[in-house]
Amino acid sequence: MSIEIRTLHALRDVPAAQWNALVRDADPFLDHAFLAALEEHGCLGEASGWYPHHLAAYDTAGRLCGACPLYLKTNSYGEFVFDWAWAEAFRRHGSSYYPKLVSAIPFTPATGQRLLLAEGTDAGALGGALATRAVELAAELGCSSVHWLLPQATELPALEAAGALPRLGCQFHWHNRGYRDFDDFLDSLTAKKRKNIRQERRRVRAAGLELCALPGDAVTPAQWRAFHRFYRDTFARRGGHPTLTLPFFEAVGRALAERVLLVLACRDGRPLAGALSFASRTTLYGRHWGAAGSFDALHFEACYYQGLEHCIARGLARFEPGAQGEHKVPRGFLPALTHSAHWIADARFRAAIGAFLARERPAVRAYAHELAARGPYREAPA
Repeated sequence: MSIEIRTLHALRDVPAAQWNALVRDADPFLDHAFLAALEEHGCLGEASGWYPHHLAAYDTAGRLCGACPLYLKTNSYGEFVFDWAWAEAFRRHGSSYYPKLVSAIPFTPATGQRLLLAEGTDAGALGGALATRAVELAAELGCSSVHWLLPQATELPALEAAGALPRLGCQFHWHNRGYRDFDDFLDSLTAKKRKNIRQERRRVRAAGLELCALPGDAVTPAQWRAFHRFYRDTFARRGGHPTLTLPFFEAVGRALAERVLLVLACRDGRPLAGALSFASRTTLYGRHWGAAGSFDALHFEACYYQGLEHCIARGLARFEPGAQGEHKVPRGFLPALTHSAHWIADARFRAAIGAFLARERPAVRAYAHELAARGPYREAPA
């Protein structure tokens, strides 16, 4: 296959229609509008340590036939596949872990394509070429490593062929088993779990809170300002940095429209909390939450139960509510193994990290198996 792979420092250098033609399932996080909004509305760069270095592959006719979202990173913030211990090991041995290259969606723990390939191309050859070019670019830039975070399992062979080490992780996902409505879903749970969820929902209503679910293009400027205030406050309470800006939220709301779901909790018409999710054709992804105070069980209602109702009503197959959180299991979310792949330049660290990952994999599988055995369903899902 004769291709030319270029490095792009701004997604606007690729026409949106050409990029989006490579995206499967209308993945909102890989949509040109989402990634470009991160770049154009102050979410990336020096403040966050994410610098675009996207790979774009062109065939002999000049057609975009493949791509890889890629960033030069000067920290490990906003990745959700944790390598802080690796960075500390480098530091203790007098080496620098940063910069590194990361193929991921910034601040987004969602599985998706990391090797975007046109239909009809040789997936093995083109995927391998993109992975190999990422490794070459790391050497040119003096990076310690390349990390593909939360790729699809089908992409792992190409990444491992380029020398990347596979890693397992665990999230908690919900699967739609053809439920007619929310009560039908509840009927699939054990009596105790069903009772607990109904009690949580009643407590939210008893507090005088009303919830509404809005598509992105129906959210008013005042509602976006309120949600962004909740989002900032969440980070302030936890000592983090709110990297996503109000113009970013407004831009993706307009561009992605029905693929954005903003749930607002109001009292007397005043927004007091909000939860933001994104949707592909098949999957809902829970992302951000914030509230102007403490409200009993409201987090579960806004972030989980409203999302479940949305999935059932729209016929979405899966709900990925974000990273971590064993508290999701009693509410219908079961362990799901996730993947990442890591190329390490230094042979000594590559061997040490490889040995660690070999020990970690069975532990992750055992953890997922144990939590699945404590699932809330009357009959264990296949």
